[in-house]
Amino acid sequence: YQINPHFVNNTLQLIGSMAAERDMFDLYHIVLAFSRIFYYSIKFKGGSYVTLEDELEFLGELHLLTMKPVLYVANVSEEEVADASANPHVQAVVKYAAEEGAEVITVSAKMESEIAELPDEEAKEFLAMAGLEEAGLDRLIKAGFKLLGLMTYITAGEIEVRAWTIVRGTKAPQAAGKIHTDFERGFIRAEIVSYKDLVECGTKGAARDKGLVRLEGKEYVMQDGDVVEFRFNV
Repeated sequence: YQINPHFVNNTLQLIGSMAAERDMFDLYHIVLAFSRIFYYSIKFKGGSYVTLEDELEFLGELHLLTMKPVLYVANVSEEEVADASANPHVQAVVKYAAEEGAEVITVSAKMESEIAELPDEEAKEFLAMAGLEEAGLDRLIKAGFKLLGLMTYITAGEIEVRAWTIVRGTKAPQAAGKIHTDFERGFIRAEIVSYKDLVECGTKGAARDKGLVRLEGKEYVMQDGDVVEFRFNV
């Protein structure tokens, strides 16, 4: 049995027109979106080859799995995890992912389970012996954040150190709002030092002496790894 794409497309448009006549505008736009995406999927043999911004706006509320970004994870042996490029199964996954514009991460689940039970120093030695700079779980987290357009900034005080997840491109006031809405509403400025500089200097005071601590205003775009103290007044 074969589906006639033109018949389906015309049917969807008819349903959309009927919805519009009955003032069901949300349904109208959703059906119209499906109609256009179906048409382009047939025409280009894959909807990923075309971007329909208006349609995506309406379909976004449906949380369709096929609209979610994809990251492929290939599980390999401990011997292959440092370089699995010769593994035919990994090659097949990489080829498939490339057609979708997706990334592939190789990990060894067995190795990850062993690393999880080791103290930090022993884990680092274990990874070095395997020819790895970081664990597969860490690489997976970084790849996932990158795929979703996310990043992390840090707040550090005497009581606790905490990481906050925000969307890349977020400005300082909106980042402060992740902690509390009062922080965003009464935002004055942000005192910032990068995580790398803070670790290298040892203390915030030492980083300040070297001129590495700076004050940023409302237009500052947060950077991954910023260690921040927000100043606000409400």
